[in-house]
Amino acid sequence: MNQPLSPEQQLLRATGHVLVCGGPGSGKTTIALNKALACIQAGLKPGQAVMFLSFSRAAVARLVQAGAKTIPLEHRQRLSVQTFHGFCWSLLQCHGYLLGAPPRLQILMPHDERALSFGVTPDDDGWPAWMQERERLFLEDGNIVFDLFAPKLLRLIRESGHVKRLIAQKFPIIIVDEAQDTGQDAWEIICALKDASQVICLADPDQQIFDHLPGVGPERIEAIRQELKPLELDLGQQNNRSPGTEIAVFGNDILNGRVRGAAYDGVSRFIYDPRKFDPSLTLRRCLAIVYRKCRARGVRPESCAILAPTGRDIAVITAALSDGARPVPHKVVFDEAEALLASRLAAYMLEPKTFKPMTQYVVEALEFLANIGRAAGTVGGRKNAETYRRWATDITNGKKITGKGLPASLFAMMTGLANLRFCGDPRIDWVTVKDAFRNSDDKRLSDIASQLDYLVAFGRGRFLAANLSELWTTTSSYDGAVRAFDAALTQDSILESSEDLGGVHVMTIHRAKGKQFDGVIVWRKGVPTGANQWRSSFVWRDDAHPYIRSRKILRVAITRARKQVLILDTAFPVCPLLAGHAL
Repeated sequence: MNQPLSPEQQLLRATGHVLVCGGPGSGKTTIALNKALACIQAGLKPGQAVMFLSFSRAAVARLVQAGAKTIPLEHRQRLSVQTFHGFCWSLLQCHGYLLGAPPRLQILMPHDERALSFGVTPDDDGWPAWMQERERLFLEDGNIVFDLFAPKLLRLIRESGHVKRLIAQKFPIIIVDEAQDTGQDAWEIICALKDASQVICLADPDQQIFDHLPGVGPERIEAIRQELKPLELDLGQQNNRSPGTEIAVFGNDILNGRVRGAAYDGVSRFIYDPRKFDPSLTLRRCLAIVYRKCRARGVRPESCAILAPTGRDIAVITAALSDGARPVPHKVVFDEAEALLASRLAAYMLEPKTFKPMTQYVVEALEFLANIGRAAGTVGGRKNAETYRRWATDITNGKKITGKGLPASLFAMMTGLANLRFCGDPRIDWVTVKDAFRNSDDKRLSDIASQLDYLVAFGRGRFLAANLSELWTTTSSYDGAVRAFDAALTQDSILESSEDLGGVHVMTIHRAKGKQFDGVIVWRKGVPTGANQWRSSFVWRDDAHPYIRSRKILRVAITRARKQVLILDTAFPVCPLLAGHAL
């Protein structure tokens, strides 16, 4: 009797579309890479490659690392691992003019979009007008926002058979990672290519945590079935990410609301009293526990993540780790428009201030500050922006900067920096600028320093440092530092596929998807909802019993761990997701 083929064997033989489903660490990526290698070795035509599409740079970094182990060096150029944004951008750069845009396109980064739109959101009355303005920016100025990448490429593929053929000729096989979280426009791109390329979708139906985003919904798996008519392969819940532990078992029990009443190997809990909570001391204790438990398994931990539900929690964590005489080095995944705009202002402060009167530089700095205010999207932020613009206009019209106030403080700070001799080491000179903000006598300027801490923390600093070093080598100054900053962000957001996942990382649970670490700490706290009313931060707002969405999100956090996960748990209120679990 013939033995039935394994899922990997079926995938290797498949010539049509395929849907591979499985839980975290079940081996979806591994068998997809083996399929890619088999296709490459079978003989692709010159110039062809297997494309692996994912939605996050973290997932791309993980895929690149996995590919380095699976794909021999001589074949790696035939494996193209890209984010959806990177894929769209590479085509729009070359062919965007076919849609009526100028020949040279530029990316309007999210923080700049926030500033230009005054932080408007789809729920605001001004959203339709902003959508029209985005279209004008694309057609007239050649500026394109991230949200238009997929719609514009979709139109390009539908209206240009030549572009569609080019994609199919280059990529006869397209592997879509995290297919359950594909947005509508990205999904329609896949559908538009299904007749020309073999599509392999990798999905975990229980890990769909981005269904709050436009176009992402639980119907995506069914749409894949209906549109692609794929061969379906189910890898189940086998665990290759954290073998030898019960981390995956715990995650699945959380997802399904099962309480077994016994401890889980690889899972622990640290309970704190919120009335006496010292974040700095507690987080250091938790890191020590995780590292000690990993070493007890014979593993020298190389990475640990601290996860929390919200961006505000992340700010608390990074401040706590940075506190004290011995700060804990860490990286923060934190996409705050205000932080990026503040960092652009700091880059401006590095530029020479010797070609124009200092008052003109103050005017330009006020424009940067106005952008920060507009990006906040609040009434107060807009009022501040209007004030800064008014001051800039007054100074341009000849009003002198005298007395106290922000213009005077800005003038003094910029004069002091202009009289300094920067050393040429971007990291040292960046700290010099940050200290100048922190030491300002105007709170609006000193508050900028805390925003600047994020740039280095969330890893963007290495690209900026490289670009600034090149400027210094060429001109012995930081002339053009703002352009260098913008180029660094573009490189990091679009072109760069590598990401260092070593050390300590701090991020929201949503940002952790696609990543994996030796140890993971998940912070829970009580969230006030009224007079003496509290809810667990693990229970998302408007999620009612049995808390299906909240369970999916917490499972993602838990299953990021390879060796040890620790729940940093508040003593009250009781979390309905954790109630009864022996940890």
